[in-house]
Amino acid sequence: MKIYTKTGDKGTTALFGGTRVPKHHIRIESYGTVDELNSNLGLLRDQQVDEHSKEIILKIQDRLFTMGSTLATDPQKAVLKSGKKRLEIPLISQEDIELLEQEMDKMNEALPPMTHFVLPGGHQTVSVCHVARCVCRRAERLATALYEIEPFEEQVLQYLNRLSDYLFVLARKLSHDLQAEEIQWIPQKES
Repeated sequence: MKIYTKTGDKGTTALFGGTRVPKHHIRIESYGTVDELNSNLGLLRDQQVDEHSKEIILKIQDRLFTMGSTLATDPQKAVLKSGKKRLEIPLISQEDIELLEQEMDKMNEALPPMTHFVLPGGHQTVSVCHVARCVCRRAERLATALYEIEPFEEQVLQYLNRLSDYLFVLARKLSHDLQAEEIQWIPQKES
């Protein structure tokens, strides 16, 4: 299979269903940023992360491919003429969202209470997790902008929202596991 097709040489790309759109279309930005998030999670999984968290990250990466497929599908061509759905894969579900919530609850039980915002950093692994969290927030912003124009399954937005929270809690857990300094942000006083 050839990787290059040359069909995008004029700045357009095809959605699932064949509709061609500019490569800067909000839909392309949305699923492209989800892909960027997935790559950042792969980088995080390659860091000093416990095995359980690596397993959860793999599950998340799978769900992000599903999300990308959802976002890459032209809503007007999501159902074939036969009435069959174009995507024959399990979509983002309430169970996927609940998994993130359960994981956050477990991690939070072992962490000291948070009293201030925390500055990202302290260890390379923690920093990679914070970068993934920020990319997740950008993916969420783009997906909500797309949703206003062309609605899709709401669970996608809920999952991205929950995932950024999960990544924040995971960063705190990794700081704890790696005994990295967690620096609180304490606003300076005006003089």
